[in-house]
Amino acid sequence: MIQDKIRELVQYGLLTGLVSAEDEIYTTNRLLELFQIEDYPYGFGEKIEQTEEEAVKRLPDLLTEMMDYAVENGILQEDGIVYRDLFDTKIMSCLVGRPSEIIRRFHEEYEKSPEAATNFFYKFSQDTDYIRRYRVCRDEKWVTPTKYGNLDITINLSKPEKDPKAIAAARLAKQGGYPKCLLCVENEGYAGRINHPARQNHRIIPLTINGSRWGFQYSPYVYYNEHCIVFNGQHTPMKIEHNTFVKLFDFVKQFPHYMLGSNADLSIVGGSILSHDHFQGGRYEFPMAKAPVEKSFTVKGFEDVQAGIVNWPMSVIRISGPDTERLIALADVILDAWRSYSDEASFIFAETEGEKHNTITPIARKRGDHYELDLVLRNNITTKEHPLGVFHPHANLHHIKKENIGLIEVMGLAVLPARLKKEMAELEEAILCGADLRQNEVLAAHADWAEEFLTRHSEVNAENIHEIVQQEIGLVFMQVLEDAGVYKCTEDGRKGFERFIDRLNA
Repeated sequence: MIQDKIRELVQYGLLTGLVSAEDEIYTTNRLLELFQIEDYPYGFGEKIEQTEEEAVKRLPDLLTEMMDYAVENGILQEDGIVYRDLFDTKIMSCLVGRPSEIIRRFHEEYEKSPEAATNFFYKFSQDTDYIRRYRVCRDEKWVTPTKYGNLDITINLSKPEKDPKAIAAARLAKQGGYPKCLLCVENEGYAGRINHPARQNHRIIPLTINGSRWGFQYSPYVYYNEHCIVFNGQHTPMKIEHNTFVKLFDFVKQFPHYMLGSNADLSIVGGSILSHDHFQGGRYEFPMAKAPVEKSFTVKGFEDVQAGIVNWPMSVIRISGPDTERLIALADVILDAWRSYSDEASFIFAETEGEKHNTITPIARKRGDHYELDLVLRNNITTKEHPLGVFHPHANLHHIKKENIGLIEVMGLAVLPARLKKEMAELEEAILCGADLRQNEVLAAHADWAEEFLTRHSEVNAENIHEIVQQEIGLVFMQVLEDAGVYKCTEDGRKGFERFIDRLNA
């Protein structure tokens, strides 16, 4: 009976803390209304023999069973993953408190410590199924050792692929202007539509950042531990400027256990959403944060600030010290200098035909008693040879990674497309069988790469092929970062980097 499922879901809410004992009857009645049920054979206050861990593990199957009932009884008019995602979010919304309740609880936890507050909110975001644990755990993850240290590699399987019927419906659907984008505060509680995800189970924590209203939430796809998004309360474009550095440190001071960074503000080198000012952060130490400074330098007038070039495939200046105002002041100097800097010998042009090319990807963190700010130099110039960007993954790497190199990749975490899981499985099988890769339309794109890396492995067999392919994908990502670096890790590249450092002291 669907009543059994409703009873079990309410029990899940009680066990996870989403539902209090006082709200058990109310929550049950909301679910009965949703499923158009008029009777309920159970009493209240009686517990099902189940632990929280068991309930969490059971949730995906439970929701599937409830949606199957909805399809069979005409409550869910269309079947398919997009329609099911809209409906199961509606189901879960019956267990989720009003925003004011969640905000109050967050602040109560913050009084204990910032960590207690984020621990509460992260668990809450998973328990509500806003972060779909069962999808996130499908992501493939591994670490590849390189000359720059370990790189983190993921094949992202968290985002569901749309079925053809939903794609067709989305194409015909009216393009709404509300919410303006996926980051707007108006997403909180929004029912969603075929071309916009449901967010009834989504809650936002309001923050004051640099004197203005911002929102704090987690990414539903959590590419890394406690992957959070901090976004402007207004739908305003991203811009790297003085206030960017102020905002980054304002957040880090409120949540010193989190790092926070910003995508660059230009196409090609920026993120996927440049129309809404936002940052990404979390409780995670990225490979770039572990990379050491290879050469220290001092900027005139900022002798009290430690500065250096980081040993990293992209071009990174790290500044650190106990006084954030001094770091912000130096960051302003570096940003202003880089915006207008050209160096033909390094193929760096600040502007061509009225289009500006130079910008920065900044990342802030607290380390001990000091604050750190990594400034990654970016340039989005294109040429006929590299129409997608000179400092972008080059064409020979597009079979693995073609998308923009945004903040997360800059810091050493590859977020690779889901297609690679299937393609790499087929590639491994083809290699073991000795098949001609060029006779397969999909594998032909990987043929040159596979033939080259196989020469470096004396023995390839069923036991080691998967590890070899993963290792080689990681090395491709290393090359991706090298392509994206404006100054290469070569003698000439470092001389070019030092010319820019000299410009800071001119």
